[in-house]
Amino acid sequence: MTAMASLSNHFLIAMPSLKDPNFFHGVTYLCEHNEEGAMGIMINRPLDIDLAEVLGQMNIDFQQPDIGDQPILLGGPVQCERGFVLHKPHGAWEATLKVTDDIGITSSRDILEALARGEGPDECLIALGYAGWAPGQLENEMAQNAWLSVAADETILFQTPFEQRWEMAAALTGVDINRLSSDIGHA
Repeated sequence: MTAMASLSNHFLIAMPSLKDPNFFHGVTYLCEHNEEGAMGIMINRPLDIDLAEVLGQMNIDFQQPDIGDQPILLGGPVQCERGFVLHKPHGAWEATLKVTDDIGITSSRDILEALARGEGPDECLIALGYAGWAPGQLENEMAQNAWLSVAADETILFQTPFEQRWEMAAALTGVDINRLSSDIGHA
């Protein structure tokens, strides 16, 4: 990384002026950020499908009726057909990237099978697709005031209602996001 420390385990909060429909009022949890780019999962975009539908499409039977209602999120505009499970704690699944000592992201089928058996992680978000940035792209967008960043909060990540996450994540910075402007100039 050149000018910016890693933002892994941080929220990226879209500024009100960010009009890209993929990220408008979005909150992205950054799983990885280094000299090769950045990768994250949007945490406040529920889709009109739930886990029961996904498990059915994958021919995975589930014994835990309560997990079937879990909403699936749009994780971002990249590889929208690919699934990701952001979870706590870690487990012994095939394709897990360790984000922190407590949080991981897994993209292999075995974690869904574990969830279906009631043996999955204690807390998780399931998303289709991810948000990705090329080397230097996120840094450039940050310099253009497209995003706020703040250390991630597990309560917001796993428990806060989706429709409240944008304002709650922004509140971690100490500002009212609805009163922010990205304009630069003279007062």
